[in-house]
Amino acid sequence: MKTYKLWSRLKSTLRESWGLVVIILSAAVIELVCILQFWYARAGIRNEVEQRAKSELRLKSLEIKNVMTSVEVAVKNMAWLAEQNLGNPDQVANACSRLVKANDMIVGCGIAFVADYYPSKGKWFELYATPGEGTETTVRQIGSQAHNYLEAEWFTSVMNAKDSRWSEPYFDDAGAKMTLCTYSYPIRDKSGTIVAVMGADVSLEWLSQVMGSNHTLPTSYNLLLSRTGKLIACPEESLRIRKTVQEATRDMKDTMAQVVNQQMLNGEKGQAVVYDNQGNKNYVFFAPVEKSTGWSMSVVCSDKEVFHTLHVTGLKLLLLSLLALALLGFIIYRSVRNYHRLRKLHAEKERASSELRIANGIQMGMVPKIFPPYPDRNDVEIFASMMPAKEVGGDLYDFYIREEKLFFCIGDVSGKGVPASLVMAMTRSMFRIVSNHETAPERIVGSLNDALEEMNEANMFVTLFVGVLDLATGRLDYSNAGHCPPLLITEEIKLLPVESNFPVGLMKDWQYVAQTVWLKPWDTLFLYTDGLIEAENKDLDLFGEERMLEVARRMPRGKQLNLNELVGEMKNSVDAYADGTLQSDDLTMLAIQYTMK
Repeated sequence: MKTYKLWSRLKSTLRESWGLVVIILSAAVIELVCILQFWYARAGIRNEVEQRAKSELRLKSLEIKNVMTSVEVAVKNMAWLAEQNLGNPDQVANACSRLVKANDMIVGCGIAFVADYYPSKGKWFELYATPGEGTETTVRQIGSQAHNYLEAEWFTSVMNAKDSRWSEPYFDDAGAKMTLCTYSYPIRDKSGTIVAVMGADVSLEWLSQVMGSNHTLPTSYNLLLSRTGKLIACPEESLRIRKTVQEATRDMKDTMAQVVNQQMLNGEKGQAVVYDNQGNKNYVFFAPVEKSTGWSMSVVCSDKEVFHTLHVTGLKLLLLSLLALALLGFIIYRSVRNYHRLRKLHAEKERASSELRIANGIQMGMVPKIFPPYPDRNDVEIFASMMPAKEVGGDLYDFYIREEKLFFCIGDVSGKGVPASLVMAMTRSMFRIVSNHETAPERIVGSLNDALEEMNEANMFVTLFVGVLDLATGRLDYSNAGHCPPLLITEEIKLLPVESNFPVGLMKDWQYVAQTVWLKPWDTLFLYTDGLIEAENKDLDLFGEERMLEVARRMPRGKQLNLNELVGEMKNSVDAYADGTLQSDDLTMLAIQYTMK
C-alpha cells in the first residue's frame, strides 16, 4: 500500500513539474520570439524607411526633371525663331513673348546680345519679356552698365562652354526681381557664331514647395544643392541661396557630414549615418537630380523618429508576452485578416483586369470594324486592323462618307495604356464632330490641334493624318500632322509626299498645310502607325520602311490587290521579323482602294 502511495505522489509531482517546465519553456520561447520580432521589426522598419526615402528622392527628382526638361525643350523649340530673325529685334522680342505665354513655369525670358551687336542699340542690349495681365506680355530692354549681363554667370558660362547650361541660383534685380535659375541657350548667326544667349528664368519658389511636401516622416526634411553647393532648398529659409552646404555644416563635429557633402557635389548617390552636435543620430539618403544642372538632393531622417514607434511597441510587447494565449489569438487574428486581405486584393486585381477587358471592348467599338463597310458601293474598298500593345492603346483610325466624299484619319497618341486610350477616344470623337461641318483637311487638323492644346495638361500629343477623297473625281486632299507618310500603290509603289508639320496638341494656332493628289481607279492608299516600321526583333533592330515597301512590292497591283491580304501580309511579315519579341507599340493599318469605274 505504501509503495502504491509513493508511486502515485511521484507521478503527481512529475505531472506538476512537467506542466511548470512547459510553462517556463513557453515563456522562454515567447520572450525569444519577442526579441526576434523586435530586431526583425527594427530591420524591417529601417529597410522601409530606406525604400521610402529613396522613393521620395526618385519622385521629387522626376518632378524637378520634368519641369526642367519642359523648359529646355520649349527654349530649344523657340530658339530657331530668334535665330531666323536676328536682323529684326522686334521679331526677336516676339520669340521671348511667345515662350513666356506658352510656359507657366517660365517667369521671364530674355535674349542678351554680345557687346555692340546692334551698334544703334549700344553696348548692352538685352530684351526681356515678363507675363502681363491676361495673355499679354511686357517686353523691356534691360541691358545697361548698371545691369551688365556680359559678366553674369548665366551669360558667360554659355559663351565659354559654347553650349546650353543651367545657371547657379541667384536673385535677379533687373528682370524678374526674384530668386531664380536660368536655362541659357546659345543663339547663333548663319555662320555658326554665338551672338546672343536666350535665357528662360524659372522661379525657385516651386522648388521649395516640391521639397517641402510628401516627406518620408513628419520631421524628415530635404536638402537641394546646386553644383557649387549652394543651398537651393532647406528647412532654414535664411540659409537658402545665401550659404553653401559646406558653410552650413562647418561646425559639425561629425566629419561624415563633410564626406557626404563632397559625395553630393561629385554627383554620387548613396546613404550615410551622420550625428549632429547633440549626439542625435540621423540617416542621410542622397542622389543627383539632373546631370545638366549638377544639382543633388538628400532626405534626412532622425533615428529617434524612425524607431520611436518600435521602442514603444517593444515595451508593450515585453509586458504582453506573458499573455501567451492572447498573443496567440492575436497572431491567429492577424493571419486570418491578412488572408482576407490577400483574397480582397486578388478580387480587386481580377476586377481591374475585367475592367481593362471591358475598356478594350469599348475602345475597339469606337472604330469601324465591319468590312467591307460599304458593300453597296462600287467606288471604294476599305480594310483596317488595330492591335494595341496593351489592353488598351493610343492608336486610332476612322472613316465615313459624307456628300460623296470619304473622310478618313489615322493617328498615334504619344504614350500607351489608359491615358493614351482616353486621348485616342477624345481625338476620334472630335474628328467626327469637326469633319461633319468642315471639308478642308488642314482646317480639320487645325481645329483638333487647338482643342487638344487647350486641355493638354499631361503634355501628350497626337500624330495625325487626315484625308478627304472625292469619290466622284478621285481627288484626294490631305493634311499631315507629324504622322508616318502613307504608301501610294499605283503602277509603282512610293511614299506619299507629306509636309511633316507639328503633331496635334503641341502648339496652338499652328497653320497646317493641305496637299492634293489625284487617284486613278484601283489606286490604293496604305496608312499605318509607327508600330509597323518600328517593330523590333530580338536584336532591337527596326522593321523599317524598306521592308514595308518590299512587302508591298510582293503583292498584286491594281484590281487584283486584295486589301485584307495586304494588311494580313504586313502583319505576318512583322510577326516573322519580331520572331517572338513582345509587341512594344500599338500597330494600326488602314488600306483604302479607289475603285471608281
